Amino acid sequence: MVLSNYVNTFGQDLLRRYGERVHKLTINAGFTCPNRDGTKGRGGCTFCNNVSFNPNARRPPSIATQMSSGRLILAKRTGARRFIAYFQAYTNTYADIQHLATLYEEALAEPDVIGLSIGTRPDCVSDEVLDLLANLNKRGYETWLELGLQSAFDKTLERIQRGHGFAEYQQTVRAARQRGIPVCTHLIIGLPGEERWHNLATLDRVLELGVEGLKLHPLHVVKHTILAKQWRQGLYQPLDMSTYVAIAADMIERTPPHIVYHRVTATASTDILQAPTWCHKKWAVLNAITATLHHRHSKQGLLMKNEK
Repeated sequence: MVLSNYVNTFGQDLLRRYGERVHKLTINAGFTCPNRDGTKGRGGCTFCNNVSFNPNARRPPSIATQMSSGRLILAKRTGARRFIAYFQAYTNTYADIQHLATLYEEALAEPDVIGLSIGTRPDCVSDEVLDLLANLNKRGYETWLELGLQSAFDKTLERIQRGHGFAEYQQTVRAARQRGIPVCTHLIIGLPGEERWHNLATLDRVLELGVEGLKLHPLHVVKHTILAKQWRQGLYQPLDMSTYVAIAADMIERTPPHIVYHRVTATASTDILQAPTWCHKKWAVLNAITATLHHRHSKQGLLMKNEK
């Protein structure tokens, strides 16, 4: 059983369109976040320790150095010869437009890079940024705007100290789609106070607005976060793996087949992961999602009328 037989995965989508494997090269360009620097808050979201997503979060090497080391690893592991530069750490549109243009062009200057994926917050995407990304698309680059929404419920966003609401997401998605910029939305399963129906309702609202890609993440507890303190105090209980897998499969079944899943799980390294321990077992989770869809005789899009 292979996940891509049941899910429209980003890797297979790129393979179909480009005729060869294309992989993301993760970049930390040294950005911060308005939810950390005092503009909207300090300390970030309750779950945020960006080291869990990018090991070079504190003192990143140059973009060229990061890409060089990343391509060597991927080339050996997958044989990939073409890449998308993924600006991942923190808020990658949170800077002066000229600085952003310089950084993006630096990544695109690499001859094996075919495009960019820009990770950011819905409240940090100005018209200038959208025009810049739209222009890159017009120049023929594969350019994605990755928006960290996490939940469509404002009470949940307040609970995790996100610093924005669903309205900002709506505005940004509409503006991006008007310019023809493909959007990949990040959603977290297992947020404090949420149950399965919250995840399905969030998916409904995202699909109603329109989106080209989705990422699913299990909420995991990592060191040096507000969530870690809440977990130690017994105020937060992470999902078990079977529950996460079942909800992820439910969401996949309700997603139209043309939408691309960039990710259906996420991991954290064992040196910072505190709970749940299964979050460092990427392939176990992927295999479980595949097996669940197989045993249900289901696949992406089979149940496109969402339950509330």
